Amino acid sequence: MNSTKDRAVVFDMDGVLFDTERLCMDMWAKVADARGLSGMIQVGYDSIGRNENDTRALTLAAFGADFDFEDFRAEVARLCHNYMQQQGIPVKKGVQELLDFLQEQGYRIALASSSSRQSVLRNLERAGFTAYFEEIISGDMVEHSKPRPDIYLLACEKLGVEPKAAYAIEDSPNGIRAAHGAGMKPIMVPDLIEADEEMKILSQVILDDLSAVRDYLAANR
Repeated sequence: MNSTKDRAVVFDMDGVLFDTERLCMDMWAKVADARGLSGMIQVGYDSIGRNENDTRALTLAAFGADFDFEDFRAEVARLCHNYMQQQGIPVKKGVQELLDFLQEQGYRIALASSSSRQSVLRNLERAGFTAYFEEIISGDMVEHSKPRPDIYLLACEKLGVEPKAAYAIEDSPNGIRAAHGAGMKPIMVPDLIEADEEMKILSQVILDDLSAVRDYLAANR
């Protein structure tokens, strides 16, 4: 077995570190309802884990090439930003304890989020988590994000670890597909979307929360 310094844990952000995926979907639905966009909620769920390029493509495929995706997405982002400015960023249970554990054990820690770099850095700073991450890979650093493996392959490359020696902690099917495709060890902690049979096959393990992830990693060192 490799020593911990030869292994890594790569986190997704929205829905894993922060309860921002739920917040974003709430605001996505609010803007869609206000604009009378029937079918937009399903597009939102299909976009979970994808970067802006791929979300744009999904949206335009559903609503036509003339749909003003930038305006819609900007309004959703504005509402999310305003909420977090007033209420703070919603941190998932067990994040701090897991990050402390990984740091103490000498794991390499990175983040691979389909969100923009500006959003990722702002949210990590708000929560005080930035210093834990050796590498931060955002969705605008790759042409296509999850479910393609590119973002996870780039994270492992930046860390200098083999994908097979790295865990990926994900909440979404698109994220699990990306981590599995990269040859990593995916751990699924479901958030908005429950694990189905495909996820049970592609995931190394499915756990209830990040406290359970800590226990799992402690038992499998």
